[in-house]
Amino acid sequence: MNIEQTFVMIKPDGVQRGIIGEVISRFERKGLQLKALKMIRMDRELAATHYAEHQGKPFYNRLIAFITSSPVIVGIWEGDNAVHIVRNLVGATQADEAQAGTIRGDFSICTTYNIVHASDGHETAQREINLFFKPEEIHEYPLTLKKWLYKE
Repeated sequence: MNIEQTFVMIKPDGVQRGIIGEVISRFERKGLQLKALKMIRMDRELAATHYAEHQGKPFYNRLIAFITSSPVIVGIWEGDNAVHIVRNLVGATQADEAQAGTIRGDFSICTTYNIVHASDGHETAQREINLFFKPEEIHEYPLTLKKWLYKE
């Protein structure tokens, strides 16, 4: 088993379109455990820190304006190979490349409005978790399913 945590953000378009529950339910149905969840309104400073790797790119100002335009839902999901599994559930970043059955393939309109952000690796996941959550906001609780699947 490779139990790990990853970060997911439902972006303003996902919140505004009323598909928060649909997005969350896909992770739950896959068997991932929700460790933390909250709705926030990102300010420009937090958005700039989160998207620092995109600074200077042509789409950066549009991205910051979009992500700060409305509340977002941020969460931490845990499970066996969670980073990889979440990325597969989310689908390709480019809307026209996202496969049907993935969150982006089923709901994204274009690459800018692609419903959800998910950490792209283990280091990124840890950085994003630390950026959005305090340790006391992350919850440990037993899952009956884990006892059966992982023989804890």
